[in-house]
Amino acid sequence: MNDQPSGDWRTAILRHFSPASAAASRLTIVSDPDALLTEPGVVQRLAERGFALFSFEDPVAFRFAYESRFRRHWDRGEPTHLVVVLRAGHGDLNQIPHDLLEEAQLGGRVLSVSLPELFPMLAPAVVADLDPIHFDQLALAIEQAKPDPLGTHATRDFVLRHVFGIAPELIKTPSDLLLMLLRRHYRPHAFPSGLDQHLIERLQALGGWDEWALERIVPGTEDFLVFLGERWSHFLLTRSGDAVHDQPLPTPAIPGPLELPFDHDDVRVYVERLFTEGLLPPSTAIQPHSVEGTWYRVGVAGDRAEDGRVRLERLLEVLAADLPDSDADHLTWSQFAWRWADALSLRWRINGDAGAELTKRMSSLHADIEAHFADWMQARYASLHSLPHLPWPTTLDKVVRYLAYQRDQSATGKLALLVVDGLALDQWLLVRESLRDLVSQESQVFAWVPTLTTVSRQSIFAGEPPYFYAQSIGTTQKEPQHWARVWADQGLRGPTVDYLCQKKDEPDAAFAARVQTAAEQPQCKVLGVVVGTVDQMMHGTVTGTGGLHAAVRHWAQQGYLRGLARRLLSLGFEIFLTADHGNIEGAGMGKPNVGAIADERGERVHVFPHPLTRDNVHQHYPETLPWPAMGLPDDYLPLLATGRSAFIPEGKRIVGHGGISLEEVIVPFVQLKEPQ
Repeated sequence: MNDQPSGDWRTAILRHFSPASAAASRLTIVSDPDALLTEPGVVQRLAERGFALFSFEDPVAFRFAYESRFRRHWDRGEPTHLVVVLRAGHGDLNQIPHDLLEEAQLGGRVLSVSLPELFPMLAPAVVADLDPIHFDQLALAIEQAKPDPLGTHATRDFVLRHVFGIAPELIKTPSDLLLMLLRRHYRPHAFPSGLDQHLIERLQALGGWDEWALERIVPGTEDFLVFLGERWSHFLLTRSGDAVHDQPLPTPAIPGPLELPFDHDDVRVYVERLFTEGLLPPSTAIQPHSVEGTWYRVGVAGDRAEDGRVRLERLLEVLAADLPDSDADHLTWSQFAWRWADALSLRWRINGDAGAELTKRMSSLHADIEAHFADWMQARYASLHSLPHLPWPTTLDKVVRYLAYQRDQSATGKLALLVVDGLALDQWLLVRESLRDLVSQESQVFAWVPTLTTVSRQSIFAGEPPYFYAQSIGTTQKEPQHWARVWADQGLRGPTVDYLCQKKDEPDAAFAARVQTAAEQPQCKVLGVVVGTVDQMMHGTVTGTGGLHAAVRHWAQQGYLRGLARRLLSLGFEIFLTADHGNIEGAGMGKPNVGAIADERGERVHVFPHPLTRDNVHQHYPETLPWPAMGLPDDYLPLLATGRSAFIPEGKRIVGHGGISLEEVIVPFVQLKEPQ
């Protein structure tokens, strides 16, 4: 493959997968060291052209899928076109089973794709550090600029300018630098560390920024936000002169100039958003009445309920303006999910102070969000499962591979996974308040659909899509065996691996003691822990999402989870926390009389073994959504309640899960550490 991309870098790959090539070969093996074929856009277009993609990672899992899903169809003469992706160097196909390699060489194809072939004019190591989300923009820039072959430094300059819109030589004033930093840290997509260091070196070489702590505020978002917050109070005092206390402000922890150009028109837009989205805490340095009517009132702490209402109003405006569509990438939706979670948390924190008009606005926006996200899920969700487990897992079945990688990097080799059953992002924000000093890295992960415990939670402990545990998909009883098998593959067996699940109605203190006892065993290296309290509260709530928020906040304040985390950390465990699904409040649309024809009957999903039975219920409830069996057993056919509806009698309301709402699908994935 020697064709340079023209605008869309995928073109050079996809021309090898035309309908004609599908007709000519049923098996294609691709050496793909840079995971180009697993990029969601490539996966989607391959599927549209009739190609099924499968990454060769686990030989046993691959053999099972190959024999049951592909070989079986071929033996029956059914046209199934399989693309096997091997993340190995060019020509290194020794990992592929001999019979597959022979099949590809005789009646199929063996191909290779790589970044140097797609972007031959750029330094491969620099391009490899980029998220593939940026490749479209990079390919377009190459087409327009037509550069000669570039070395490492020149490639970094090219990428900074054409992908991220940063030209260091044009940064002349403090407002230029501050605006660049705000854009750098506000974007949802990863900024490679190599580019950060190159940017720092370029700025230092140009001179004029010795007072700025570039080594800290360029790569570190948390440090940058602290840097801004420490100077915000000074900015307010210079504008109002109405200090709450006649004492000097503390010396900033992040060195740099005290005066920042917050009033600059472009800078102000970002600063307002940082306060609106809760990324910067409001200052208590001045009285709010002294800045009423100014743009910077959003960054001044006042009455808690009033502040919450004002911030919620502004946040709804931002959310409405930034609502993604079906063409957005998954990281854009992930960032949006955090903002929406913040809005939900605010809504129920101020509760009765929201007012009828604000409540109506929020309800209308909520409906729009769920409609947009449902469209996106139907168009893009299938391609997420092809993404690798690094730098962060995108789907729950990849979590265990990520954990295995982290354990290999760990000094103690001890790791604990806390799965808080049913914890939505907005409820995580409540729990985070009690763990704030322990939160090291915070991200998100997509649950498996349908977002049922037996499906999605099981995918965490099995480390595989639901298709591979078809025999146990209706129960969670096999989770201990799944967990043991996964770690046995990593060389850990017997008492080195343990799994504990909180029993129904088991007190938190008793469960925490049980986990602590297991963790204290000298041989224990890996712990899988299911915390069931939130899910039990969810299914028992009778006062909707507001009541659930109040219950979760109270539970978090009791400190059981914090105490458990602190004890595990003291024993040398690396700790990661996630959830198997979230939850949403739904209104009844009617309860189908499915009797024994449904394998599972939840508030947000019914599951059927046959298409005809599902289609019959769908005809009676046309607002429902037949969900394709992607990653699911062939006889596991979900029918989803759409929007904010539920399979319960009309006029009733329930907090449940099982569907594809934003709150059910995108859940927290967090690392907890002792503060440094």
